[in-house]
Amino acid sequence: MIRQLPCVFVFLIGSIDPLAAVAQQDPLYAQYINNPFLLNPAYAGLTNNLNTSIVVREQWSGLPGSPVTYNANGHISLDDNRMGAGLMISSDNVGATTVNEIFGSYSYRINITADKILSFGLQAGAANYQLDNSKLNPQNPTDPLFQGNISVTRPTAGAGIILKSDKFFIGLSVPRMLRSTLETAGIQQTLYTQTVYLMGSYLFTVSDRLHLKPSVLIKEVAGSPISVDFNASIIIRENYSFGLLTRNFNTYGFMAQALLGTSFRLGYVFEVPTGNSVGTVYSTNEITLGFRTSVLRFHGSSNLLTF
Repeated sequence: MIRQLPCVFVFLIGSIDPLAAVAQQDPLYAQYINNPFLLNPAYAGLTNNLNTSIVVREQWSGLPGSPVTYNANGHISLDDNRMGAGLMISSDNVGATTVNEIFGSYSYRINITADKILSFGLQAGAANYQLDNSKLNPQNPTDPLFQGNISVTRPTAGAGIILKSDKFFIGLSVPRMLRSTLETAGIQQTLYTQTVYLMGSYLFTVSDRLHLKPSVLIKEVAGSPISVDFNASIIIRENYSFGLLTRNFNTYGFMAQALLGTSFRLGYVFEVPTGNSVGTVYSTNEITLGFRTSVLRFHGSSNLLTF
């Protein structure tokens, strides 16, 4: 599924009934499988250490008003690795709209068996929705919908659950559960509609130094077709990862990750859409720089390329 544009941005590309316009969707990420915290608060602290990362994604480069997303996040394991806490700050820019968010997260885990963990997570925060009407070119400039800029802040909350072992990972989450609306010129517009994520991955051992990690992400938004991501990576010596991805067979891409020393991680994704979406000339680049370290006595090492 192509990422939909916010309701106020569709006026850039045609005359559309505002009541039929679509709402803002979650920021899109391709490297979620190596940092599920982007989509699921239950992942907070699940690496049993302090883990931080910065993500920059520029989607459909060269297309005017194309999405650009910035994300800084971190989470830490607490209470002898029985709990976790995290913080996430993001800015998602599409055309004339900007959504800035901040979340705090908490997780609690249960050891089902020696190698299986069930983690529950909650997050809460605020989202600021902004519209810069100076960037729009409406067919009817006198329309009251386009008079003055808009900036509104709404509370947001989410929840998630994760079941994981050394071999598999399953997660279900709704990171933003509260539906947000705005009334402008007597017309009520939907700012945000909930997105549900179901994620799964399995680790196959080919040899002591070689692993295969396929994964799938199913995303559901009310009023939109279900979106499905498939990707598969080859992991070499638990330090390097190379893989391929597709989103609804409309977008294809290459991804690579590398552990730099014992603390840093660098990831890169290159995507090309097909003619069924925005056309093959608009590529997408996503870069992640991560850092992890043990800061508490019960912290340990983790390998983010496996689980």
